[in-house]
Amino acid sequence: MAQDAVTARGTPRGVVVTVLGALQIPAWGSTFYLLAVLAKPIAAETSWTYDRIMGGLALGLLVAGAVSPRVGRAIAKYGGRVVMPCGVLLLAAGLAVIGAAQNFAVYLVGWAIAGAGMGAGLYDSAFATLGALYGQSARSAITAVTLLGGFASTVCWPLSAFLVEHFGWRDACLTYAAWHLCIGLPLYLTVIPSLRRASAADTSKAVTPAVALLPNERPIFVVLATVLTIAAAILSLIGSQLVTLLQGAGLALSQAVTLGMIIGPMQVGARFIEMLAGSRYHPIWTMVASAVTVCCGVCLLFAGPVTFWLAIALYAGGNGIGSIAKGTLPMALFGPARYPVLVGKLALPILCAMSLSPYLGALALQLGGVKATLVFVSGLALLNVALVFVLLALTRSKRVEDGA
Repeated sequence: MAQDAVTARGTPRGVVVTVLGALQIPAWGSTFYLLAVLAKPIAAETSWTYDRIMGGLALGLLVAGAVSPRVGRAIAKYGGRVVMPCGVLLLAAGLAVIGAAQNFAVYLVGWAIAGAGMGAGLYDSAFATLGALYGQSARSAITAVTLLGGFASTVCWPLSAFLVEHFGWRDACLTYAAWHLCIGLPLYLTVIPSLRRASAADTSKAVTPAVALLPNERPIFVVLATVLTIAAAILSLIGSQLVTLLQGAGLALSQAVTLGMIIGPMQVGARFIEMLAGSRYHPIWTMVASAVTVCCGVCLLFAGPVTFWLAIALYAGGNGIGSIAKGTLPMALFGPARYPVLVGKLALPILCAMSLSPYLGALALQLGGVKATLVFVSGLALLNVALVFVLLALTRSKRVEDGA
């Protein structure tokens, strides 16, 4: 296989996994989770409307989706040691521009730059890097990275709040930018191993011809992409609207925020359980469990405040293991040689869905209230359950055809 010609050299695997996982915390915390704390202070100082401010993140996610296929191909060819430092440089530059922005156009430029960094620095590029380094044995590494990355909101929301309270939102952005430059960049450059290839000819054979999907693999890829995209839409919608939905159901802000704090620990706990038991079964079952559990959690929100804690716990646990399935299932289905490139292709619709779904959720909330929004999210969750069982049937059929 192509993977035989591509091996990792340098830093021990445990150190690589720990550093990549730890660096996902500020990567997510200074981008996807940033405006949950900074949006209102930005609006108060600039008089920009809330939806325009949130539009910056939407633009960043769209840019991240647009660059992700190229990022996947670059990691397959050059390795994460080359690509991920570029990502952290772009994150730092984008945050610096956002923090210095005196008008809305410059603010959007900052998010566009940061979006390119998100495409090269969040989970998808980390997964692709681990896949390129460790091949089929990358499953446990991917799980460990998501385990650490699950603390992003838990760590960075209080940190962002502290920075805003004591220094202002602009200095909060600049602090994150400095962190990426002074700590993230050196760690990426020194810890991620380089890839060793036998020859330029082997490199070409390992990357380009192996990417094409076989006829019986294309339906699997399409359904997998759809499942992951819907899951990302639910994640982004719930993540952006949960507190508002809970308040609309009659809870006070403090109660809603307290319930929201369940998400981080439950995500990490579910990932820890998967890390212990995941090697005993195919990753398709992790995806099935994720879709079903998320659906149960979302639908349980209809039952009212008494069961909100259980609904959020189920949603968070399902979403937590869903991140693992997102990283491990493509490897299991399509093999390590094509993995970095295919992960980049899968990231395009996922990140686009994450950028658009908060607006759809806000529209549903504005036009139909809490119940309409829950109907919308529940419909997506039920559709995903149906699709994940279609995916299960397709993968079983392919394994029979392959004689597995």
